[in-house]
Amino acid sequence: MDYIEDRIFANVNFQVNRLNKGEYDNCVFTSCDFSDTDLSEMIFNECRFIDCNLSLSRLTGTAFRDVSFKGCKMFGLHFENCNDFGLSFSFDRCLLNSSSFYRKKIKKTLFKDSNLQEVDFGECDLTGAAFENCDFKNAVFDTTIIDKADFRTSFNYSIDPERNRIRRAKFSFPGVSGLLDKYDIEIESGS
Repeated sequence: MDYIEDRIFANVNFQVNRLNKGEYDNCVFTSCDFSDTDLSEMIFNECRFIDCNLSLSRLTGTAFRDVSFKGCKMFGLHFENCNDFGLSFSFDRCLLNSSSFYRKKIKKTLFKDSNLQEVDFGECDLTGAAFENCDFKNAVFDTTIIDKADFRTSFNYSIDPERNRIRRAKFSFPGVSGLLDKYDIEIESGS
């Protein structure tokens, strides 16, 4: 397995030029296309992905340790298949629609200005996670731990407080009405 450190990869189509299996430390990937590629068993430590397309990439055993994703297209990714050891990442302006974090422990993860439509957070531990201005339309929260998570600026979430742990989580109006969706009631703002 190759060891690659402090490299910058820009405008590379990894569908054509495959990324070598290896460990990547402190590397930057800018405007690269990883869509529908196999990133299984690769290790990314303190790497940055900027304006990349990772949609439908395979992530079996992939290690993301202190990795940031900015402006990335990441449709249909199965983060539940990632290596759990040291798993930590952040997302800024990313499109994560139809991705899955099922059963992952991703405490204190930052999701900022990201689209999380139809994302599966089932049985996930999101303790202390921050969701800044994120769209959760049709996202799944089922027996999810969201203690101390911050949803104040996010919207379109539907979270059942009876099926999820939400102690000391932060919400704001009108988004907080997403905690009452299962009751099929109408909520009006006071005037």
